[in-house]
Amino acid sequence: MSPLLVATLCAVMVGTSFLSGIFGMAGGLILAGILLALLPVPDAMMLHGVTQMASNGWRALLWYRHVRWRTVAAYAAGCIIALAVWSFTRYVPERPMALLLLGLTPFAARLVPPSLRPDPDSAPQGALYGVICTTLMLLTGVTGPLLDAFFLGGKLGRREIVASKSTCMVFSHALKLVYFGGIIDQAGSVDPVMAALAILASITGTSLAARVLEALTDHQFRVWANRIITVICGYYVLHGTVLLALSWTAAR
Repeated sequence: MSPLLVATLCAVMVGTSFLSGIFGMAGGLILAGILLALLPVPDAMMLHGVTQMASNGWRALLWYRHVRWRTVAAYAAGCIIALAVWSFTRYVPERPMALLLLGLTPFAARLVPPSLRPDPDSAPQGALYGVICTTLMLLTGVTGPLLDAFFLGGKLGRREIVASKSTCMVFSHALKLVYFGGIIDQAGSVDPVMAALAILASITGTSLAARVLEALTDHQFRVWANRIITVICGYYVLHGTVLLALSWTAAR
């Protein structure tokens, strides 16, 4: 990578970690889209995994007193099941499909009937979301929108949402590194220097966000989190659709 690209990525990582540090979401979604635009899919997934493990791990450490461990344990069990299944397929999506999946998942979650709305205090639901979210993680690099819907669907406070989701995401991104770093045929790679800079940038952005999260009310947190997710995912649906249409046109 050129020095300009490295500097740009580090700035983006600080910004996206700051956003995720406030809402526990959205930052990884933005970063995934940028990395998919600049790097091959396996390499983008690997660098995204390193960055998000650092960001979520530091965030979980800052708010560890608010983690719902029962939910995390159920989610982790579902993640392991999904990794075992997808290890047999070794599937890596094309960029347009990855972007479409990134954008459509939160809208699909909002169509769920009220009687089936997510409950983060339910262990069976935690395991089910672990399976589904890890599947999305291995296909698109992020689980954010669907996991956001899971945690926003209950009655948890903003600190509990951020702490519990961050802990779940550390586990998901670790499995993603295992998948893209060694299981698939076209394994991705990360420059050690870039990985170190990504970790530093993630910790910096997350630390800067702590005071902002404290200043928000739970109502403000939920309103702005939903707005941000809607805007970002709408963009990815549009971008992925355009790329898919262009590829179809070129194939004719």
